[in-house]
Amino acid sequence: MTRASTARRLATGAAYGSGGLTLAGAGLVALLREQARAARRKVEARTAKDDPPSGDGIYGRGRGKPIVFAVLGDSSAVGLGVERASETPGVLIAAALAELAERPVRLVRLAVSGAVSAELHDQVDKALMEQPDVAVIMIGANDVTTRTRPSVAVRQLSDAVTRLVESGCEVVVGTCPDLGTIRPIGVPLRLLARRWSRQMAAAQTIAVVAAGGRTVSLGDVLGPTFASDRSMFSVDEFHPSAAGYAAAAAVLLRSVADAIDVWPAAADRGRLGMRRDSVRPVAQAAARAASRPGTEVQPTEVRGSETGPRGPWALLRRRRPSELPTPEEAERAAEAPIAG
Repeated sequence: MTRASTARRLATGAAYGSGGLTLAGAGLVALLREQARAARRKVEARTAKDDPPSGDGIYGRGRGKPIVFAVLGDSSAVGLGVERASETPGVLIAAALAELAERPVRLVRLAVSGAVSAELHDQVDKALMEQPDVAVIMIGANDVTTRTRPSVAVRQLSDAVTRLVESGCEVVVGTCPDLGTIRPIGVPLRLLARRWSRQMAAAQTIAVVAAGGRTVSLGDVLGPTFASDRSMFSVDEFHPSAAGYAAAAAVLLRSVADAIDVWPAAADRGRLGMRRDSVRPVAQAAARAASRPGTEVQPTEVRGSETGPRGPWALLRRRRPSELPTPEEAERAAEAPIAG
């Protein structure tokens, strides 16, 4: 079975990533459960007890109505593991977005640590009251660790994206990270965690593109670099550090800026990443994006049609990480006066 067909079946509820475990011996199942309990105890003992400050407020200077930027999802969207608001992904993206747009940006963080996809419904309710122009959703890791059925999780994510898109909000989803890089998880559970998280990311992509949003693959951003550089993780070895969040935010920024038409075309001129754009059926695009760092997938058309013989068309775009303001620059952006 190809990765594309697996992703399609997961997204439509026809398969479940852990199905093979029902055939595993009792000894292996017991080992996996003990590894999961041990990893959970180790992570929980070291995880920060408090979220960092939200960083909600206005960033940047310039004339015009502020761009409303909402951040939804789980602890990865909150920035759990750092102490300063200026080190969280929402603030880093907001400050950079204000500079690109030459307009103020109002950040609204609605993400909740520990959230699963089912909790996006309440977050979207709150977001709609803010009338966001663009939203970033980072979700999926807790669905994997709680063994939520992928078809259920992606349907809940799809519903959230649909509601935001129908309100006129552009949506960028950072898909499930690669949990196979988490050091407290032992082998063989680590190998299964990698498989489950990548399948979740691919299924998320299919659902999000169908709902009118776009996705950015975070799997390998939290992959080889994170596996080789432990400074990318905070002390709990599960949540990213300030450097780790900056890496994720740098990949997301381009897609967020492009979604609201403030990414300068000249910035990509001659870049290798932009020569790798391709159009594929969405299931193939999802499977490819799940294993390639920083890959964006968005809906597209071929000869005026959104759908081909193998399903909806999707544009697969490789984006290099963007330059972001430092935490100190982000703090100054929050303090900058707004003209007009």
